[in-house]
Amino acid sequence: MISNNSSNSNNSPVITLRDLRMRFSDRYVLNGIDLDVNPGQIIGYIGPNGAGKSTTVKIMLGLVEGYTGEVRVFGESPSDGGVDYKKRIGYVPEVAEVYDTLTAREYLTFIGELYGLKPADAESKARRLLEMFGLKDVFDVRIATFSKGMKQKVLIISSLLHNPDILFLDEPLSGLDANSVMVVKEILALLAAQGKTIFYSSHIMDVVEKISDRIILLDGGRIVADGSFEELKGQSQEGSLEQIFNQLTGFNEHQEIAEQFVAIVQEV
Repeated sequence: MISNNSSNSNNSPVITLRDLRMRFSDRYVLNGIDLDVNPGQIIGYIGPNGAGKSTTVKIMLGLVEGYTGEVRVFGESPSDGGVDYKKRIGYVPEVAEVYDTLTAREYLTFIGELYGLKPADAESKARRLLEMFGLKDVFDVRIATFSKGMKQKVLIISSLLHNPDILFLDEPLSGLDANSVMVVKEILALLAAQGKTIFYSSHIMDVVEKISDRIILLDGGRIVADGSFEELKGQSQEGSLEQIFNQLTGFNEHQEIAEQFVAIVQEV
């Protein structure tokens, strides 16, 4: 396994996982995860489908039970039933159920209140953040009428309204236009520079490669690589994160599969 032990050793970890295991039916989705995450890191958390990425995040959020091992977020364990630590967390899930019968004003004010903001403060902050995303004119429009990209912007804002210390992002750029992607990437860099921790899960390898200062690759329920892109590249002898990913996960049939797929499409 490629490992990284060099970052932020003077700071206490905001996330600690020890021998984390999670079993579904007869298969271990997570099979012995050991991990420390420090303040100010942008973690690119990647792996094949079913590798356990979303499960790891949901365990830390207290959304999934039945695991074994130690899980600590800000020193608190989700299994203890406490919720105070969750006020310091922002979360954008891959698939989110948004109350789309509400307007953007109603939804974001509601979310802000859940995190302890005063209604007027939440509304004011939401209005200004929507304006930054070019959505000033839809503040009082029902979310049901929004495009996928507009809904994604609302979700990103909802995760940041309360100024969290950790941000969990699962495919956060889904549906965003190119300009918005650049804005979000810059936002994440600025937040990390202020000591916020970004835990970023995505299948878009070039984005993970560019924004992450530490990349963690899961495969078969285990961490098989952990380091900066340059460290992974140096040890894997590969040029891009996608190539490193394919090498470490043993997937190198993509060209053959694509050729066979196209051949079937072109059958008369």
